[in-house]
Amino acid sequence: MKLLILGNSGSGKSTLAKAVAERHCLPHLDLDGIVWEPEQVAVPRAPEAVRADLDAFIATHPRWVIEGCYGELIERAAPASTELLFLNPGLDACLANNRRRPWEPHKYASPEAQDAMLDTLQAWVEGYYSRDDAWSLAAHRRVFDRHPGRKREATLALTPADLD
Repeated sequence: MKLLILGNSGSGKSTLAKAVAERHCLPHLDLDGIVWEPEQVAVPRAPEAVRADLDAFIATHPRWVIEGCYGELIERAAPASTELLFLNPGLDACLANNRRRPWEPHKYASPEAQDAMLDTLQAWVEGYYSRDDAWSLAAHRRVFDRHPGRKREATLALTPADLD
């Protein structure tokens, strides 16, 4: 299995990817971990370093789960994937999931720091439907529609068993 998951923030990408990785003993790459400078919120790394890390992960692991909202990186990884999964549960589900999100210590120094960013995150999530950048619904739709391999779009929550 080489599963590639894309979608808006709050769509359930990380939750599903972690569960699938655990169920199938797969390495898991959260693209946030290579896109942003370590221990810094919204400070991007150099694009060439990000691409190199993605390529190295794919080359190093014969099976994997990769997830993120970064359309350009999803598109880069797509030829190596065995399945592309587009999580598209809608705005209300994404906003609700973000409000319930547990503390992410790999992104934020404290739960309070994460909570302080919630309004900004929610505004960004709402913009997903009207933006046309690489991290938007329009970009994700293009990546999904053009993907020639196995693909699936989910508008409802999935479990790892749904992917077996």
